[in-house]
Amino acid sequence: MSAALRAVQAACLDCRACHDAGFQVESLSVFEGRPGQRAYLLGQAPGIVEGDERRPWRGRAGKQLRRWLDLEEETFYATFYCASVTRCYPGRVPGGRGDRAPSPPERELCARWRDEELRLLAPRLVVPVGGLAIQGLLEPLLGAAAKRLTGVIGETYERDGAIVIPLPHPSGASSWPHQPGNRDRLEQALAAIRAELAGLPGRQA
Repeated sequence: MSAALRAVQAACLDCRACHDAGFQVESLSVFEGRPGQRAYLLGQAPGIVEGDERRPWRGRAGKQLRRWLDLEEETFYATFYCASVTRCYPGRVPGGRGDRAPSPPERELCARWRDEELRLLAPRLVVPVGGLAIQGLLEPLLGAAAKRLTGVIGETYERDGAIVIPLPHPSGASSWPHQPGNRDRLEQALAAIRAELAGLPGRQA
């Protein structure tokens, strides 16, 4: 399985599917992980810092996520296989502020990498972070309900033998964690993640 995962990673690094389909992306593929990791973290897409450094969760959102999880930087990367719905930095919103959200066709082009990684890693814990990641993993189970953060954050699901615990996106632009009741939902989700991580065999503390 190690060789198979390495082959998938090499193919992902060489992927130009979105570029060839005419989509504007501004980095090469960004992800990090190794065979044997039993916790899988799925974000939305790399940001500008991640695109430059070619490492996931390097910007402010990543720092906030590690604070939520109470993990030091290298422990975080040793614990989680870090992937995203789309693997390249999609660039800024044309004429606007913030990063562009990957389109449905882009998400479809990248879905094969997530599916192959999950098949080969068979993780015990999967943590989708943000609406696009949650929808991609949980819509087959929940339908349209997967689009409502308030309905899924704080809940635990099972998909293909893995425990799935969604988190909101840790971006400072998101107001969701500050809305009434949502902080309790977030703390419930984080407590469940910590409990699952504590039970993973061979986890690096």
